[in-house]
Amino acid sequence: MLNDVSGNGWRWLSLGAPSQPGIVLVLSAPGAGRSPEDAEALHRLIAKGSGPGPIVFATDDLDALFEKVRSSGAEVLQEPMDQPWGPRDCAFRDPAGNMVRINATA
Repeated sequence: MLNDVSGNGWRWLSLGAPSQPGIVLVLSAPGAGRSPEDAEALHRLIAKGSGPGPIVFATDDLDALFEKVRSSGAEVLQEPMDQPWGPRDCAFRDPAGNMVRINATA
C-alpha cells in the first residue's frame, strides 16, 4: 500500500508495486472526493456491474487467498475455477461494489 487517506467522511487507498513505480491503483468509494451527482452516477454504474474494472490481482496460492478474503466477509461472486480463456481465478465484490478478480500465477 502506498497511501491510506481519509477525510470528510471518505477514504481512498493507493496500491502499487516497487518493481513498477509508474503504475498506481486507487481504490475508493464512489463518493470519495466527487460531487454528489458524480458519486450517484458512478454508484449506479458500479451497482449494475458497468463500472470500472474488473480490478485484477494475481497470486501464487489462489486457494489460500480465496479463503482468506472469503473469511473476511467479502461478497463472493465466483469460487476458484479454471476459465476457458486460460487462467484459474475467482471473483469478489469490494465494499464499494467493484468486481475484483484474482488470477493464479502458477
